[in-house]
Amino acid sequence: MTSFGGTASPGMVDWNLAVATATRLVRPGPEVSRDEARAVVAELRRHAKASEEHVRGFTRMGTAETHDTPVLVVDRPGWVRANVAGFREILKPLLEKMQERRGSSPGNVVLGAVGGKVTGVELGMLLSFLSSRVLGQYETFAPASRDLPAGGPPDAPSGGRLLLVAPNIVHVERELDVEPHDFRLWVCLHEETHRTQFTAVPWLRDHLEGEIQSFLAETDVDPMTVLERIREAAQSLAGGRPEGEEDDGGRSFVELVQTPVQREILGRLTAVMSLLEGHADFVMDGVGPSVVPTVSEIREKFQQRRARGASRLDLALRKLLGLDAKLRQYRDGERFVRAVVEQVGMDGFNRVWTSPNTLPTKAEIAKPADWVARVHRKAES
Repeated sequence: MTSFGGTASPGMVDWNLAVATATRLVRPGPEVSRDEARAVVAELRRHAKASEEHVRGFTRMGTAETHDTPVLVVDRPGWVRANVAGFREILKPLLEKMQERRGSSPGNVVLGAVGGKVTGVELGMLLSFLSSRVLGQYETFAPASRDLPAGGPPDAPSGGRLLLVAPNIVHVERELDVEPHDFRLWVCLHEETHRTQFTAVPWLRDHLEGEIQSFLAETDVDPMTVLERIREAAQSLAGGRPEGEEDDGGRSFVELVQTPVQREILGRLTAVMSLLEGHADFVMDGVGPSVVPTVSEIREKFQQRRARGASRLDLALRKLLGLDAKLRQYRDGERFVRAVVEQVGMDGFNRVWTSPNTLPTKAEIAKPADWVARVHRKAES
């Protein structure tokens, strides 16, 4: 969903090794000539620029001045580096906590021997898998750097940046056998919506970071448990599950939740992510017919691809990593946005961006009328 300098917890994860491993293992992108690659990059940048006006006009959010974050067209290793930077920043408090516990942990001897290098390798394996599946992303947590510039004031922690993963976009448009220029614009509309959400709603980034940090602050896990989860994912990726072994229920990293407070926070995070993803899908479909001639064909084929996954291994990893929940977020969030807009119009829906208090709850995502009743009746009373 978003995403390393610093010296925090250097022993828990070797971040540089994670990048190196992912870069070494990442699948090669589709074959294109140098001229074709340059043309794709140039077209994606044009589409990203054009999408700003399309999205602003449809959503009635923000102005040209709010879109001050860069658009970066990256390859798969570039996506990996950006996300490692973001993970390193956002996980810093949890890793510091785990580092403190390591001295008294029963698994101290084993973890000390294994160290951050094995963890870095296995994290890199997961990132190499994911790097071939992401079409675009609004990355907001990584600190600004030469390779990862960000908009906003110079003293801001990060103004975010829009990432478009060119090899993956080309791969999917070929796999679906759709019109390439239409597909590239369609993808840009979705990702530009995410950029609009964060640039036009200034409190959104800090709110999400605050929720994530509150969640991490409540975490009380043994470091070996985290290492075990990473190993499970890596073994699944490498086909390490013995043939015929029963599925253990598809545990995901989210199942590290241990406290009632964390379950409440996770419910709020699920709701806001459903809103953001569903809103992007709604905008993409709303704008699409007027600017993407083959949008109906693209949408139908893409939905089929999204639902089925690529393979048994892909389905297993989606479950393990919690990606099935992300697929539900697209579906449930889009239904919420559509229902609210039908009831109160786009301006009425945009009250959702007023403050954290007007964000929908997890229950309201499933029952949009309840959100309308709470937010609109309260505002009008």
